[in-house]
Amino acid sequence: MKYRPRIYYTETQNGDSLHAIARFFDRSHGSIAGILVRTGGTHPPQRRRSRLALTLSKREQISRGVVAGQSIRSIAALLGRSPSTVSREVNRNGGHRRYRTSKADQAAWDRAHRPNRCKLAKNPVLARIVTKKLKQLWSTEQIAG
Repeated sequence: MKYRPRIYYTETQNGDSLHAIARFFDRSHGSIAGILVRTGGTHPPQRRRSRLALTLSKREQISRGVVAGQSIRSIAALLGRSPSTVSREVNRNGGHRRYRTSKADQAAWDRAHRPNRCKLAKNPVLARIVTKKLKQLWSTEQIAG
């Protein structure tokens, strides 16, 4: 069996994805992940909004439509969005009487905050159960079931 030559990981690849770093070193992403975990990992990417999320200008149009007494469907048609999207936006941000663009935009940014805490970190009882099953050599599929 022919082995690849050892590569010494002295160069840093700031901002690259795990797959890009692995391609750079001609390795699988799994082998790179182990090294990154031992050395402190990588910085998470800077937060940015999804291209699918409502923008501040769209929220402003929603606000103007609500104040003008337009229906949800007519506002949605103007925005080119689904009526359910507009309805959820208005309802989760104060309803027809209290919808404000800046507050809605900030609330959406706060709700989208990532990363979320791991399920096992939030639930110590579940973490103990999973740990016990792993010590008993259960597979991850068996534990999930």
